[in-house]
Amino acid sequence: MATKRRPLRPNLGTASSSSSNMNFRPGGPDITRSEARGTRPTAAPTSIREILVMGVIHLCKKTIFFNTDLKVALYLGSLFVISVIGDFVPFPKTYFARSDNLFNMYFVKVGWGWTLLFVVPFLVLSAYTITCGDHKRMLRHHFPRIVIATFFWFFWTKLFNIVETSYGRCTVKGFQSKSSCLKAGHLWHGFDISGHAFILIHSSLVLIEEARPIIKWETIKEHIRNELHNRSVSENTGTNPLRGLNDEQMRSLQFLYKRLTPIIRTLFIGMAALQLLWDIMLVGTMLYYHRMIEKVISGIIAILTWYFTYRFWYPTRGLLPEEPGNGTFYYQRETHGFPFKRPSHLSGAAGTSSGASGPTRANPNGKVGAATTVPKDQQMPTFMGMPLFTSPKAATAAASLLQSAQQKREREQQQQLGAES
Repeated sequence: MATKRRPLRPNLGTASSSSSNMNFRPGGPDITRSEARGTRPTAAPTSIREILVMGVIHLCKKTIFFNTDLKVALYLGSLFVISVIGDFVPFPKTYFARSDNLFNMYFVKVGWGWTLLFVVPFLVLSAYTITCGDHKRMLRHHFPRIVIATFFWFFWTKLFNIVETSYGRCTVKGFQSKSSCLKAGHLWHGFDISGHAFILIHSSLVLIEEARPIIKWETIKEHIRNELHNRSVSENTGTNPLRGLNDEQMRSLQFLYKRLTPIIRTLFIGMAALQLLWDIMLVGTMLYYHRMIEKVISGIIAILTWYFTYRFWYPTRGLLPEEPGNGTFYYQRETHGFPFKRPSHLSGAAGTSSGASGPTRANPNGKVGAATTVPKDQQMPTFMGMPLFTSPKAATAAASLLQSAQQKREREQQQQLGAES
């Protein structure tokens, strides 16, 4: 026989007859932090279209963010091995071996233009969003990366042409310049460093690096929702990366993220497809165009240019421009303080905050071991490795542990940055 459910908070029934039968905790700005546990806003229902789009985005991420260091090693290795095979093994001359084929004429020869067609709007829109609409910071801290990449593309390709023209000769005597030799219908033999291999590798690596803001892009929506909730209940603690934004920046971020995210996702899919096309075209270049030494040298120059800019210059603090993904807030860090993850880090924080001298250990249930000095009534109960807040006292203790753990990590990061500087 079914029985009537008991109210969760029967002592609140004195206010009115309707509130006496409530089986949930009422929200509002007057509740405490411990009572607010479990009342955070949930995400809106996901449509089928959104699921399909996220599936495509996931596949594109798997393609474009394949281990970059390994990809660079594959570029160098394949440039050497496949080029040697192409130099000594007679491959059948197909349509793709002709210099006037469709892909070579309309894609490779204008490859940097195709790269800019996708990278520039993606960089501008993503940087404008994560800087909360600060166009000056976007132009100063992010847009110069494209200008620098374009400068290196122009510089190296012009230098390759100068080397070929200065250190070459015509097959027929009497022609001292490359242009006059070619106009007469003869061939010019010189050290022709492969501009094809350079532009394909350079464009591919720039596409990979500039697409990195899409990593954890979806978490911005969750951060906005949680931060708006925190501000509505006057919650000033936590690890939300948007906590330092003012109201105007929050409104700009909320508006820009909602409006620009569909465009950013579309551009990212195009960047992933273009990067895959460049890799395919690079294989054809290895087989049919230039000699092995010319392709290897161009590949090394492209990789060194990428390493100098994206791995040394941009990550260096105090130098402009900044690396992709940096903005008014940083959303790509690991949120170790998220309260619904396994509480192994809470145990260490408990031992530190309680003044224990020895190392702190946690058993498989996440409880603090007997070697610590944490009072038994403050040990957090767990279920399947997740924290279980059975009382306001336990919730308050957990909140203090989270806060102390976050402060400790911030101090360690500051000390590490000070030591590096």
